[in-house]
Amino acid sequence: MSYFNHFSIVRAMKQRPEAMAMSQRGQQDNGLTQVLADVLAEVRLSISRDISGADLLHSLLSAPWLRSLLRVYECLLQQKNAKCVLTPYLPYSSGLSQEVMANLREVTTPTPEILELYRLLEKPHVQALLLTHDTVAKKDYDPVLPPVPADLPSDEEAMRIVCMVKNKQPLGATIKKDLKTKEILVARVIHGGLADRSGLLNPGDKLVEVNGRPMRGLEPEQVIQILTNSRGTIMFKVIPNLTQPDNQQATVFVRAMADYAPALDRTIPCPDAGMAFHKGELLEIVDQTDALWWQARKLDSSAACAGLIPSTNSLKKRLREVWFSEPPQGHSCIKPLDSFDDDDDDDLGVIDLKFDDTDEDAVETDELSEEEAENDYTRDGIYIAGFRRSIRLWRRRTQSKRRQSCHSCCPTNSHGSLANPYEEVVTFQRNPEDPPRLIALIGPSGVGVNELRKRIIKINPMKFQGAVPHTTRPLKRSEEAGREYHFISRELFEYMACNHRFLEYGEYKGHFYGTSVDAIKEVIDSGKVCVIDIEPHSIPSIRTKRLQPFIIFVRPPSLERLRQTRRSAKIFTLYQMERSFRDEDFREMEQTSGRLETLYGHYFDRVLVNEDLRETCLQLFNLIQHAQEDQQWVPTAWTLPDEP
Repeated sequence: MSYFNHFSIVRAMKQRPEAMAMSQRGQQDNGLTQVLADVLAEVRLSISRDISGADLLHSLLSAPWLRSLLRVYECLLQQKNAKCVLTPYLPYSSGLSQEVMANLREVTTPTPEILELYRLLEKPHVQALLLTHDTVAKKDYDPVLPPVPADLPSDEEAMRIVCMVKNKQPLGATIKKDLKTKEILVARVIHGGLADRSGLLNPGDKLVEVNGRPMRGLEPEQVIQILTNSRGTIMFKVIPNLTQPDNQQATVFVRAMADYAPALDRTIPCPDAGMAFHKGELLEIVDQTDALWWQARKLDSSAACAGLIPSTNSLKKRLREVWFSEPPQGHSCIKPLDSFDDDDDDDLGVIDLKFDDTDEDAVETDELSEEEAENDYTRDGIYIAGFRRSIRLWRRRTQSKRRQSCHSCCPTNSHGSLANPYEEVVTFQRNPEDPPRLIALIGPSGVGVNELRKRIIKINPMKFQGAVPHTTRPLKRSEEAGREYHFISRELFEYMACNHRFLEYGEYKGHFYGTSVDAIKEVIDSGKVCVIDIEPHSIPSIRTKRLQPFIIFVRPPSLERLRQTRRSAKIFTLYQMERSFRDEDFREMEQTSGRLETLYGHYFDRVLVNEDLRETCLQLFNLIQHAQEDQQWVPTAWTLPDEP
């Protein structure tokens, strides 16, 4: 059939070459139609001869849609070859409609058709359509500009008129005065503001007039007052700055390591444009053109307009000025030597905490002998180390006697922020093949950090593990080196301490105890998640690319909730005495929690409130999974390749 089809059509087209040529030139209306008729005649002849497939081809070529399609094609060819240009019938349809409406109004007894026509023509969108038609018909697109004066100086500066509608949002631009020329200039355009979105004002533009009032000789404060009192549309007459700097900068994300309040900063060029922030907040820096003042916005803010923040050097300078301007204060780290050995009955630290929290399994007593108190835990044949009472005793006793640095004990200290007030961060997701991230728990004494860590490890000791501590005490019966402790000599312990290989260490009953960085790395290298609880002053020591810690702060609940959950709990003091919690213990716990968040809150990745021990343990488990699998903001230095 395909051979017959091809043969017939070719023969028919050979018979009508003049018709095809005329159709393509648009000189004959039915060229293709005639070709189709000739082909059909040939097909009918084939049908009469009973040639196979002729009936199918005949039905296809006889279809009405094919004839219509060919007619459309012929019309398109004619239109293409004619190159017809559409012209309007009249260029004054809008005026004509007004005349028609005037005539219709003169009709004394209008018919329904007249009323309908009148209502149709008077509609605003119909009048707008007719007016647009006339504009297009007249090709009146360009505005009519006044003629250029003949006596215009050749060195006259180009001027731009900018109109902006003032709303509740600020204009988003700051101004300054040129001390030499006494002219008012646009100092900066705030990213995301009204001026920035319009693209009509740029840094360096000269303000000539605002709402018809000349700016020359005015002070910036007077100009700001004019803008403040303006309502609705504000018209600027400016001389544009033709030398605009290339501001193609990459966006940088940082974590604030210091607090900043523009209202208290006398050096900020525009306090209203400043952006306050607190330690730990994530900032998106969108403009660093100015060496002193950057433009940024908070990641958790919905504001489109950026704000001014001091650059790194400016903030360092301000922090130094604040530091040296503060009056000397007594630091808790400065104590007489003999005060460390003072047996004051009020100096009782909370060591071991087991509290009733509606879970009967959580009720545990500390009524154990000293030998029993030295026992760790075993789960599924796996020894779980790091929970002996002696460890907690040396940590608490050492904390009460330790000569802490000013950085860890003084609330007004800014040593860390002076060195780096902004920490550059990036989003990071751990590769499943990489070692797990370190999980560090921090909280005030008595909040339940140790109990939470123990429960998490007991859930799955094949996945979670604590670091095995080091000690200088002798090996006891039933103990194994590297299981309960790493037993080392006193000389080696002191050597490791001098080389900063311990996160924290102390002395108890004449023996040294400590948690080393090597012990943490050993757990991480084994593929397990290392879960530790540390004192806050050790945070800078673990924030390294090797450990990549995820720091969780455990905050105590309300005072009333503390009374409910600890009504039957016992605390173990420095003197190994058991007693019940008192209200002053709860208040001290809350005060310590607030002080820790003030000093170290910018290091915390998450905060947990230990309202219910079982629920908090579940939240902690989910957070650990989140830290290992999901994207997190981490210091950029953690993601950089190692230097050769």
